[in-house]
Amino acid sequence: MTIVVKSRHMDATDALRQYAESKVAKLERLYDRIQSVEVILDVEGDRPKVEIVANATKKTVFVASAAGGNGDDMYAVVDDCCEKIFQQVRRHKDKVRDHQGPGHDREGLAGSPQ
Repeated sequence: MTIVVKSRHMDATDALRQYAESKVAKLERLYDRIQSVEVILDVEGDRPKVEIVANATKKTVFVASAAGGNGDDMYAVVDDCCEKIFQQVRRHKDKVRDHQGPGHDREGLAGSPQ
């Protein structure tokens, strides 16, 4: 999985970049079909803003955006945005799993006559 952290209208510190990368890296454990993730850190006036775009297989794209209030910490906004994208990925994964139908159990097959 490729992770790219970009910053607009600000100079992001190395600590902030590493924090965002470590939070987003957890997406791969949740859904292994994610190919690339782009994290965009921005400041509009005094308000920090974070946008995360995750690209997965079969042209599946997850987008989450979060903005903080005046004086909010960029780390807190990164956490909020990560939580939003985790929820999107969980919902998608549940939808795909439920759509596939029930699995075959071995007990049902073992009792059938041959």
